[in-house]
Amino acid sequence: MTKFLSLALMTLAIVLGALSFSNSAFAQTEQQIKTEIQKKLGSNAKVRSVAPSPVSGVYEVLVGNDVFYTDGSVKYLIQGEIIELATGKNITEQRQADINRIKWSDLKQANAFKTARGNGSRQMAIFSDPNCGYCKRLEKSLQQLDNVTIYTYLIPILSADSIQKSKQIWCSSDPNKAYMDWMVNGVSPNGKTDCANPLDKNLTYAKSYGITGTPTIFFTDGSRFPSAVQITDIEKKFASLK
Repeated sequence: MTKFLSLALMTLAIVLGALSFSNSAFAQTEQQIKTEIQKKLGSNAKVRSVAPSPVSGVYEVLVGNDVFYTDGSVKYLIQGEIIELATGKNITEQRQADINRIKWSDLKQANAFKTARGNGSRQMAIFSDPNCGYCKRLEKSLQQLDNVTIYTYLIPILSADSIQKSKQIWCSSDPNKAYMDWMVNGVSPNGKTDCANPLDKNLTYAKSYGITGTPTIFFTDGSRFPSAVQITDIEKKFASLK
């Protein structure tokens, strides 16, 4: 979340507790609510949509890829989660997962380098920065996976050196080996940086899908893990896709 948005939310008196709402005469249409929220948040925050939530009188507000809520009179902006007590279902968490879902077919495999182990039947994609410590930790853990195909998309977002290393990795005779040598074995990439590469395309894709950190992992059902996770969690995810 941007510093601007965080400040805007504070000035709008974010409510984290339980609130009581009613269908008052001041209730507005969804489009009116969207217009009013956008006006109050300013142009640096993109209000994508406003829709009714499962709670009467409360509306879901989608700002970028983040879910918030408001009342019909647009007096409050609420940051928090809606949980259905009867089932324990986290409505907000599920909605956030749906928003963050991608189409696997939209991933351009030509813009990644591929690692295949065993029969390669299980597929996943990782957006990674070569200077990301969590990415290095993840890559070392992924050595335990078998029967997997991993597509790695470099997005150098951490520093100028990330751009340098990403170009050196991509321009090497074997990008996958150069990447693994650096991420797993600590052997720094070297060589040319002036070859054609997909880094700008990967960064554009990442921005359009709200990928703001590394590593970000995607699976064939479009779901994502937005951080380094345990191998056991990845195995559970693969099992659920069968």
